[in-house]
Amino acid sequence: MTALFALATSLLWGLADFGGGLLTRRMPALTVVVVSQSIAAVVLGTVVVATGAWSEVGPQLWFAVAAGLVGPVAMLAFYKALALGPMGVVSPLGSIGVAVPVAVGLVLGERPGLLQFAGIAVAVAGVVLAGGPQFRGAPVQRQAVLLTLLAAFGFGGVMALIAEASTTLTGLFLALFVQRVTNVVAGATALYVSVRRGTEAPPKIAWSSLPALAFVGLADVAANGTYALAAQRGPVTVAAVLASLYPVVTALAARGLLSERLRGVQAAGAGLALVGTVLLATG
Repeated sequence: MTALFALATSLLWGLADFGGGLLTRRMPALTVVVVSQSIAAVVLGTVVVATGAWSEVGPQLWFAVAAGLVGPVAMLAFYKALALGPMGVVSPLGSIGVAVPVAVGLVLGERPGLLQFAGIAVAVAGVVLAGGPQFRGAPVQRQAVLLTLLAAFGFGGVMALIAEASTTLTGLFLALFVQRVTNVVAGATALYVSVRRGTEAPPKIAWSSLPALAFVGLADVAANGTYALAAQRGPVTVAAVLASLYPVVTALAARGLLSERLRGVQAAGAGLALVGTVLLATG
């Protein structure tokens, strides 16, 4: 069951990333984040009421609030990076956020093994190779790489925080709901300020876009849930390795549906970043 839930996590995260990247090419990234997370919050609120998860209220939910504040920044940066593309490079680089839980372990007294040190080195090499060929004469690609790194460490922070926010299944529902509500409040505030300053146009959402926005928000929430279930039912290292394969789903979707083609060195760099993630998780 651990493998099944973890692979489902990779599939859901990969498809959510692909959908979010496509939507951001047609509408502002902040709008995509706010609307998709609002839909997810409504659905999660219904689940919380139906399961009686309110009984799990406690001080640990502050971790969910913190995750909710970090999440919109990471998602905004990631969706903007996906819009700049190519997805086949951006998505694998985003997976190196697993370094954050490793750093938390160091602070708590854990010491990484040789595989984890190798994973850090391989992931950094992947970042350089995937982004380096585009640094000269292509500032857009440089921006995409920097945004992806910001998003990666933001996602890693969210993973570390949400892991501390619950210990039961109903508690997980409540934590995810609190996280999403915080996401919406933070994102909506940023959107309001941007509109008032004139840096972003008032959001206009076509009815035809709502199903795609709902899918992105709900797939992201479901991925968090399946990952938590995978980690609860088996070794976290196995769950983390299999759940970290989501960039492959995004890259395959981009290749199959958008006909994206990568330079050889970019593909090698993206692959190294993914290998580094696996080494970090298994070490």
